Amino acid sequence: MHHSPISTDTICAPATAPGGALGIIRISGADAFSAVSAICSVDCASTAVRSLHYTHIMDGDETIDEVMVAVFRAPHSYTGEDSVEISCHGSSYILNKVLELLVQNGCRMAGPGEFTQRAYLNGKMDLSQAEAVADLIASSNRATHRMAMSQLRGGISTELARLREQLLKLTSLLELELDFSDHEDLEFVDRTELLQLAQTIEAHIARLANSFETGNALKNGIPVAIVGAPNVGKSTLLNALLGEERAIVSDIQGTTRDAIEDTVTIGGIQFRFIDTAGIRHTADTIEQMGIERTIAAARHARIILMMTEPGVPYPDLEARNDQTIIRIENKTEAFQAKYGIGIEQLKQQLIAAVPASSDSDVIVTSARHYDALQRASASIRRVIAGLTATNNSQSPILNSQLPSDLVAEDLRQTLDILAEITGGQITPQETLNNIFSHFCVGK
Repeated sequence: MHHSPISTDTICAPATAPGGALGIIRISGADAFSAVSAICSVDCASTAVRSLHYTHIMDGDETIDEVMVAVFRAPHSYTGEDSVEISCHGSSYILNKVLELLVQNGCRMAGPGEFTQRAYLNGKMDLSQAEAVADLIASSNRATHRMAMSQLRGGISTELARLREQLLKLTSLLELELDFSDHEDLEFVDRTELLQLAQTIEAHIARLANSFETGNALKNGIPVAIVGAPNVGKSTLLNALLGEERAIVSDIQGTTRDAIEDTVTIGGIQFRFIDTAGIRHTADTIEQMGIERTIAAARHARIILMMTEPGVPYPDLEARNDQTIIRIENKTEAFQAKYGIGIEQLKQQLIAAVPASSDSDVIVTSARHYDALQRASASIRRVIAGLTATNNSQSPILNSQLPSDLVAEDLRQTLDILAEITGGQITPQETLNNIFSHFCVGK
């Protein structure tokens, strides 16, 4: 890997949120051992590769706290550098005092994500895995946790490595042809094989890119629009699903003038429910605006809860092919939102409507990854277009006259774009700064 230069500073920061009974301070860098040894009785430089020690943090003759010191010798640490973690009591005074002593002995306070950035720069993880650390910390339900863990374990990296291995093989053969370009009849790679492989790779990249819609929805909450005529129980249903009185319930038609949105986790999946204005013909300008927003919310939802009651028709809405419509007839023996009848069955239907995924599935959740995959897809499509022509019957035929240097250039571009995702090539510093600036301090 070609990475940006690594700072030689020794950094420190609290790695736990304030207010707990215990706190952990993380130190990493060339002077980590000497800085910690200067404030306690542990000689970090002479300890085992990984070791844990009971000691006291001292400020001169004053005891600050009784602590546990975990020593990690490079490269066997999170950052790949000499590192120490001090576990102390969670008092803000104690934490600040220990940090003050460390700064006095050659450390500086770490910036957001700087420990993980050093782990990436030292080759302990690739860029997609580093981004997964932030996603793991932010995960609030089983679905987002599972996606972050898959990426942290190298799920996306493994997928891209397979693609790059195939691309590198053919690119190398084409480069060899270019080296012997003075031999006009020499061809090292079968163009039919190249076309078939390019089409396979394009399909693989497209599948990864297409997973972004699902990944983004799982990460931010599956959007569910509750639609129907006025007074069929939409707001009551929202309150029943949320388990709280979030929406106003009234017998007066048109009470909900705007979309009300809230999230709840069901079966480990976060859903984002939108209670919308009732759909009906109305002369009320404000209510009509609410109805227009209802139609817009339904258009962008992944799941539509189409709600009615006996004697009231379902709303006339056109759904996309990728949308799931669940029809609910409220105020019946089988379903009464007001009394919670049928709610558990509805929750199971919601879970079943979410695209199934296993631990082995790779789902893209990063907009940066999605953008790169889109560009890689366009690049490999240029390879395919260059290797095919169209005859009068519109069927693709092989164009073996395409120069190898043009094919090789598009393949190289595809490789470079895929490498952006994992950071396998030179990554601009502003890109790294943007990625790690969103991390919390201490990670």
